[in-house]
Amino acid sequence: MAEGIELPEHRDDHGDNPLVLPVSLTISILAVFVALATLLGHRAHTEELSLGTQAASRWGQYQGKSDRQGMTELGSDVISIVASLDKEKGEQLRKKYQTRMEHYTSDKGDVSEQAKELEAERDLAARKADRFDGREALLEIGLVICSITLLAKKKAFWFGGMAIGAAGVVIALTGLLLH
Repeated sequence: MAEGIELPEHRDDHGDNPLVLPVSLTISILAVFVALATLLGHRAHTEELSLGTQAASRWGQYQGKSDRQGMTELGSDVISIVASLDKEKGEQLRKKYQTRMEHYTSDKGDVSEQAKELEAERDLAARKADRFDGREALLEIGLVICSITLLAKKKAFWFGGMAIGAAGVVIALTGLLLH
């Protein structure tokens, strides 16, 4: 029975490829940026969904208030017909229903504005999420291209990977700056 697993001896030299260390460091940095982009993208998508749900809820409130306003208007119309039997009582009911209609009209305006604001925030979160997703894709592509450097031993891949990764970072910054 074996006493343990034998590990190969560690060598400090990287053979004849001086690019191993700087490229490995670049890959590690790009991997950190990918993780950050992923996190920011997920959070932006979650915010987008949450705001969309809140906006839909406000539009549901708006619809409910519209329905109640319609029923109140119908009640007011019926009262105006019946008011001829008892003018004083009819006038009291007419004022009551008129107050309710004004209340529903003003409430609907407030709810509508809230829903529109939430939709605007949702749209902003969606634009941010798109930027973070774009950043993530470019960073991953840059990471893969940098990895090719270790196989091909050509600096062009390393520089290309860094350039694509830098483009991803710039796109992410534009996502952070969106307001």
